[in-house]
Amino acid sequence: MFAAVVYVLTSGCAWRHLPETFGVSPATAQRRFAAWTEAGLWRRLHQAVLDELGARGEVDWTSAIVDAASVRAKKGDH
Repeated sequence: MFAAVVYVLTSGCAWRHLPETFGVSPATAQRRFAAWTEAGLWRRLHQAVLDELGARGEVDWTSAIVDAASVRAKKGDH
């Protein structure tokens, strides 16, 4: 299930075109993705990866990229 969801997210394929080789229906995979998103799984997974890499000293915080699609823009003062 996890591999099917990650495949859709990383390939850009529509849920309805999820290959049968994953052994899960597109509707089930999409429902599971929605449930995991609502439960905060992706945020927690991202934090766990950063924590692990940070503990190993493998995160270089001297530069970073912020995706404007995920950062709320403030109105007014710049």
